[in-house]
Amino acid sequence: MPTSKNSDNPIPTQLKTATTSIFDSLGDLVHLLPAGAVFLFQFLNPLISNNGDCRPVNKALTGALIAISGFTCFFSSFTDSYTDSMGIKRYGIATRTGIWPGSTGEDLSGYKLRIGDFVHAFLCILVFGVVALLDNNSVKCFYPSFASHQKTLIVVLPAVIGAAASVVFAFFPNRRHGIGFSSSDKKPGSSSA
Repeated sequence: MPTSKNSDNPIPTQLKTATTSIFDSLGDLVHLLPAGAVFLFQFLNPLISNNGDCRPVNKALTGALIAISGFTCFFSSFTDSYTDSMGIKRYGIATRTGIWPGSTGEDLSGYKLRIGDFVHAFLCILVFGVVALLDNNSVKCFYPSFASHQKTLIVVLPAVIGAAASVVFAFFPNRRHGIGFSSSDKKPGSSSA
């Protein structure tokens, strides 16, 4: 039975490292937008915007939905979870000194705010804003003439913003395990890269 030359050579370590880095960055992109907030927006937007045929009340409600969903995406960038000494999973908000509310007697200073949290929050708002405001129903509701004149921008801009966010995530990987994401068994503040 013939064998290929490649079956005898193990994959080079550099290729394994690069592949792992790419998958870690893609995983960070999944953390960028909380699935619940985006799903809720995608589900409610056609109903609230009347499939893009908006009256003033529809515009106000659609704007409120975008604002609430955007705030949820932003806020989730500052949430984290940890397992306390009793083995119970706890959730909290990252602060300058650690995670709040924290269990008494545990050192949670490794969960304090970092610059990367603000980068993630900004990118979260940016990506969600592009997704929400260039949604077909939102475009028809808020700026109907834009859809016919700027079709290329509506198609290209989300992909460009997503690619740019992915590149930034390569430099600022997400280490938070907020609400809806499983926590790791690593010590707070430890690095996977």
